[in-house]
Amino acid sequence: MRFDLFYELSVPAFAGRDESQVFHDTLSELQFAEECGFATAWLVEHHFMPEYSHSSSPELFLAAASQRTERLRLGHAIVPLPYNHPVRVAERLATLDVLSEGRLEFGFGRGFSPKEYASFGADMADSRTITREALDIILRSFDGTPVSYRGRHFQLDSVDILPKVVQQPHPPVWTAAVSPESYDLAAELGIGALVGPFKPWFMVREDIKRYRAAWTRHYGNAAAGPGQNPRVGMTVGIFCLEDGDEARRIAKEGIVWFYRQLLGQTRPVLEKLYASYEYYRKVGRLSGLIDKTLSLATLETLGMVIVGNPEHCVRKLRAFEAAGVDHVLCAVGAGVLPTEQIRRSMHVMARDVLPAFG
Repeated sequence: MRFDLFYELSVPAFAGRDESQVFHDTLSELQFAEECGFATAWLVEHHFMPEYSHSSSPELFLAAASQRTERLRLGHAIVPLPYNHPVRVAERLATLDVLSEGRLEFGFGRGFSPKEYASFGADMADSRTITREALDIILRSFDGTPVSYRGRHFQLDSVDILPKVVQQPHPPVWTAAVSPESYDLAAELGIGALVGPFKPWFMVREDIKRYRAAWTRHYGNAAAGPGQNPRVGMTVGIFCLEDGDEARRIAKEGIVWFYRQLLGQTRPVLEKLYASYEYYRKVGRLSGLIDKTLSLATLETLGMVIVGNPEHCVRKLRAFEAAGVDHVLCAVGAGVLPTEQIRRSMHVMARDVLPAFG
């Protein structure tokens, strides 16, 4: 199991940091993360979510990170394909792969915010078909030959998409996985599944079983292609210190704030989503129930966060490993604690947690 980092670039008012400081603190944290042995830094793409997420141009942030690190892989996830033209996505991905000398990880999804869809002129009812066509174009661009395409949403005539990706045959591909059907799709396409932070562990555990069973149906025990093995990345809020009581005391406010913001952002839109988003309504109703009793203890009981000393963290992470999680996307301190505390927890994890997993 590999240990990654996950960032929303949150700028909570109570934390006393402005956008500029959060951005520069995070870049420094990524340099430190590389020294600590973390594998990948993942950034989301969200729009119009003040305080909770200021990561509206993750490709620019990751390009900056590529020049301050040498080994840390750079996860661009997820790119909401229904309101990002596939040619522009392919160009940005390849540029980042070139700048990082082949360290890009590409994650895509449909997105879930009606406000984002409306603002960018996309129709939520067409989200599935747009995503499939856009993904097809992006994957075709990776082989370096001109792309021609005739679909319902996109038409291309021998377009030479530049630059070309460095990794061969292409960067690792992941999809956001929320509904059970999205795990089936990930297995069918032979790509990784990224699990967001707003589903309880008991649901995710069943989703992983479904994904691996679907993979076996399609590919048996083999890879889907070069570098295309079944893999699951799960996002979790985590804070680890030598003293577990101190960890809980320091992390409580920030982590509860982060998950309250997360559930507040997702629940209203999930409950109102359109056709093809039926499962999201169920998740939205569940998040409403969680929000009513939201506390650090509740989040820990649901397996959505891990806070404590190294022994506690290792024990909880072992359950993820046993269920088939390959990458833990660590939102250290939920990304909202002071950078000194985030770096402190990274150090403890590097020394006392990561070595337990080889």
